[in-house]
Amino acid sequence: MAMGLHNKNIVVAVCGGIAAYKSAVLVRELQRLGAQVRVAMSDSATNFVTPLTFQALSGYPVHIKDGDQLDPNGMDHIALARWSDAIVIVPATANIIAKIAHGVADSFISTLCLAHKGILAIAPAMNQAMWNNHATQENISKLEERGVFIIGPAEGLQACGEDGPGRLLEPVDIAAQCIKLFQNFELNNKKIVITAGPTVEPIDPVRFISNRSSGKMGYAIADAAVESGAEVTVISGPTHLDKNPRVQFIHVQTAQQMYQATLGQLGDADIFIAAAAVADYTPIDPASQKLKKGSEELSIALKKTTDILKEAKLAHPDVFCVGFAAETEALSENARIKLDHKALDMIIANQVGLKEQGFDSDYNAVEIIWKDNQLSIERTRKTELAKKIIKQISLNLKHTQNNVTYIRSK
Repeated sequence: MAMGLHNKNIVVAVCGGIAAYKSAVLVRELQRLGAQVRVAMSDSATNFVTPLTFQALSGYPVHIKDGDQLDPNGMDHIALARWSDAIVIVPATANIIAKIAHGVADSFISTLCLAHKGILAIAPAMNQAMWNNHATQENISKLEERGVFIIGPAEGLQACGEDGPGRLLEPVDIAAQCIKLFQNFELNNKKIVITAGPTVEPIDPVRFISNRSSGKMGYAIADAAVESGAEVTVISGPTHLDKNPRVQFIHVQTAQQMYQATLGQLGDADIFIAAAAVADYTPIDPASQKLKKGSEELSIALKKTTDILKEAKLAHPDVFCVGFAAETEALSENARIKLDHKALDMIIANQVGLKEQGFDSDYNAVEIIWKDNQLSIERTRKTELAKKIIKQISLNLKHTQNNVTYIRSK
């Protein structure tokens, strides 16, 4: 992440507000992430932080008005607009928000924004009453409709002593959001439900039936989906993996619990990815007490578990369903049988039993298979593999939606 903004040209436009001092920290953070940063200031911003501070931090003269003649042609706002990949206004006052929303160009920053053809983001900071004012909210809505990114605000105690929304986000959080400005949100506003990890089927209070799944593939797919703009819920069996705080987790143990949790989440989902290694069988009558060692042989009666993926597709046929197939032979052939039998939109097949890939490994190789085609991905890290899987799901989902005769209401 340290170079998440490598070679990006970003203008930090500082407006007059008590939070203006935080913009200095933001400049440094953006530079740490690899960006080239230049600073523009409103006249009122210079009352809170001196231009010399930003010049020292950025390494460039600060733009305050066109008359500063930093551009040899005397059109600083045009030159800076052409140079920048993104403009981030921090702090964005109610005044500058209103000006941009209504196309007013009476200051260097407002003129700069009007001349800019790239990414525009604002980080609002103001009193909570000003933020909640109907006029401000209308202006925010107008900017969002035009594709302006709104970063924040946060809630909390404000300089005026009041408490509520309107606080500037912390510079490190604003910088993290700036990385997203340059990402391709292929799955923006999509809800994805993912199952991951193994299930645990109790034999008695001590023993159980499970498998070697680590959950790494499902968790990696969840991370990749979040980075693509999706809202992600992971229904996870027992694992020892770190959890992405941007992902909602529902923890389960048994196949039946995973089935119930999955069906409970699919009502408003767009995509279901069944990456969990769910037990095919479970004990019919788990013992309430620990089984004692007795005879030389022990038989345990098992019954089939519910086929979560098949039932999910039957209950929610409009959800784009992706299955996994772990095979030891005839990889593509067996995977296609499952694809057809369960009426899936896509299946991801991998061969198990190979060294240094698959279960409990950081690497895997797969075949991504769908109705009309398939894609082979050679052995690679699961984190990279997850990105390729999400990319292919996005492409296939767009193709599916372009060929349906209705759109599912949410």
